[in-house]
Amino acid sequence: MAALARAARSGGGDARPRLRPGDLAPEFTLQASDGRTYRLIDFRHRQVVVLAWFPKAFTGGCTMQCESIGARIGRLRDLGAAVFGDALGLDFPILSDPSQTTARAYRVLNAGGLPSRWTFFIGLDGRIVSIDTGVRVSTNGADIERMLRELQTQTT
Repeated sequence: MAALARAARSGGGDARPRLRPGDLAPEFTLQASDGRTYRLIDFRHRQVVVLAWFPKAFTGGCTMQCESIGARIGRLRDLGAAVFGDALGLDFPILSDPSQTTARAYRVLNAGGLPSRWTFFIGLDGRIVSIDTGVRVSTNGADIERMLRELQTQTT
């Protein structure tokens, strides 16, 4: 699960069509709060990736979303998901996209230039399996767990 914070405030909405389930997920290489660099390609055929976007780090909504995910971290990992984050005392590194290159590739930037609060579920084959565009910050961890369980039953 990758929670992405945008450090820069340039850019704006993306006029290209949104990504959809079945599309190949755009590759990324991003620095994380744990000092490591993560590449999507490194998880292909190994782990499902959950990429959770939020508009601004260290705000009330972000904090609530990260805490919700953190409360479910063990369960998410037990379901085989790659989980990222390391802020707010959480046990997962947060990826940073200061140039907004990845945000643009995933087409999550809104008209104000901030990422929309969306969660992408990326399958073992590198394709987008689902996109949650109605994220609820207080239940995001449980919602991610529910989707991972649903995806698991679809593949077995």
